[in-house]
Amino acid sequence: MRYGVSGSGFGNHGSGGGLGDEWGARAARSRALAVLRVRGRALGAAVLPAAVAVVLYAGEVTGHFTGTGWTTARWIVTVLAVLVLLAAGAVALVVARARPAVTPTVELSETAAPDLHRLVRELADRLDVPAPSAIALTPDCDSWLEDRSHPAYGAAAVPAGTAPVLVIGSPFLWWMRVGELRAVLAPVVAGTGPAADPDIAAARRFVRGLDAAAAVPRDPGLGPLRGLGARGVGRVARLLLRACGSHPAEMERGVAVAGSERAQAVDHGARIVAQEQVGLAYAGWDRLLTRVALPAWRMGRWPARLDAGVVAALTELSRRDRLAEGFSSRLGDRPACDLLEEPGAVDEAASLLAARLFHGGPAEPGPDWAPVEWSRYPEEVVDRTWRADAARLHEVLDRLATAPVPGGPGDGAPEGPTLTRVLTHLTAPPGTGGTLGTDGTDGTGGTSGTGSTLDTAGTESTGGPAEPGPRDLAPTADELPVVPLDLPAVPLEEDADDPYDDEDEARNPVADALAAALSAQVAREDAEREARLAATAGDRSGFTGPDGPWPLGPLLPPRTGRDLLADHVTALVCCAAVDTTGAVPGLDWLDGPALLVGGERAADLGPRVLALVEEGDPAPLRAWLSTTGVRPEKPVRLL
Repeated sequence: MRYGVSGSGFGNHGSGGGLGDEWGARAARSRALAVLRVRGRALGAAVLPAAVAVVLYAGEVTGHFTGTGWTTARWIVTVLAVLVLLAAGAVALVVARARPAVTPTVELSETAAPDLHRLVRELADRLDVPAPSAIALTPDCDSWLEDRSHPAYGAAAVPAGTAPVLVIGSPFLWWMRVGELRAVLAPVVAGTGPAADPDIAAARRFVRGLDAAAAVPRDPGLGPLRGLGARGVGRVARLLLRACGSHPAEMERGVAVAGSERAQAVDHGARIVAQEQVGLAYAGWDRLLTRVALPAWRMGRWPARLDAGVVAALTELSRRDRLAEGFSSRLGDRPACDLLEEPGAVDEAASLLAARLFHGGPAEPGPDWAPVEWSRYPEEVVDRTWRADAARLHEVLDRLATAPVPGGPGDGAPEGPTLTRVLTHLTAPPGTGGTLGTDGTDGTGGTSGTGSTLDTAGTESTGGPAEPGPRDLAPTADELPVVPLDLPAVPLEEDADDPYDDEDEARNPVADALAAALSAQVAREDAEREARLAATAGDRSGFTGPDGPWPLGPLLPPRTGRDLLADHVTALVCCAAVDTTGAVPGLDWLDGPALLVGGERAADLGPRVLALVEEGDPAPLRAWLSTTGVRPEKPVRLL
């Protein structure tokens, strides 16, 4: 879930090296001078041909370099000098004007957070360093200083030569107390002292310009000629970055050491406790995004109080985990969010930014991208997610089983949306029950009774050209490599485990076929949604990161076919439980959507669904249905 930033993000990770602030500042300055020497050598190499040409012309004037040979040499060197100077000027212009990676943040003016600005200024005075020029929030668990003197920051840019901007992780403001926040920010604010050093500031600007210039060839719409020039500039920038070596990183490490040592005099005891809260906040924030926020984003809803949810998630963690005992007792102290004039509005802005960063949602709310309060989350997110997944599962089943099979279940008409239908399908032997064959048949060697065939993605075809789908990219049998049949067998040791026994063996081919069709359906829906967002989202390039456009970093890897099928079967079971028993959808702050049976979370449902999906064993799930009173033969309400 972490994204790259253009600032010097060493605030919370610096630790004192025991050599003092003077050593850290000297080390940073020496590394900065090493970077500037690389810049000086590059400049010297650029003007060297011009200097040689000047010497040759001076020799002609003084009568030392005369003759045809010297004249030819002067012309050759002059032309070379002009070409080198033009190339160097182009590189310097691109480096100076290249747009650096811009960190997306929520700006906090002094009118929006006067107490927070006052706290930071008092902290800077105690540390005897310049105060940051501005304060901004980021939906992440980190804090750093960022130079925003480049015009690419637009309205958020600060004048050149001013102090950097202090960027604070928004979860810190809601989970930490005021004293803990001051202790965490102390080493970060102390970094404004080394940042004011002219050599360090110049080295940072040079490295940041090279980093931005190296990314110029990836800009769209350059054209053939400009693209060729951009590639040349990119190569020169990467060459200079390699020449800098480890000096930029060591320079930032020295700045961090200097700031950490200087901050030792400020709330040293509180810093130890505050660093523990940093790790705890990171764990709670990551869990909240991946388990709670992501399902809402997929349904076109974004939780409007993510930072407040961190407090609920970490309080629940302290209740469950004995290692976190005592953390919730801190909640009686003044929270750092009290330093804001309107915490709710700031939390909403940070929550919307988090949705853009980690999911790629639109920049503004709309009919298909609406905020949701935590009190409405079970109804608007959990219930709708379950019913949408159940509807998709039955839609795929309708395409997979459109004709009766002799001796198999079904009468050729689509069955009702019941749990029994899914149980029967997943426990049917391969080749029966209307399952899909790899050749487009119904699994019995014939086509469907309606005169249409089914492709491997579960879509109908009437003989005409089929619409291309995601599974059409899979290689055909003729494109697969030929494997010799006479390869020697490699004997396994007696105690060695067969690597193909568990994960790679298709223990439930029926489930694999259904999972493939379901994955194709989800891929089509995702592509359609992305197309709609691209057409209606407007300008989504206001902020970009080093890793590309929105989203900067997906929270989770793509789900496998079996994981997707297990999620859909679980959703159908939950819908059946809600419709036929007194179960209700709920929210677990650490695990996300939950089914509440008798007021208690049904935590034992997942392993029973996996037994059905992976092994075709319905007994554990049927036992659970019988115990909870769920009637699988009753149709469920779909979205």
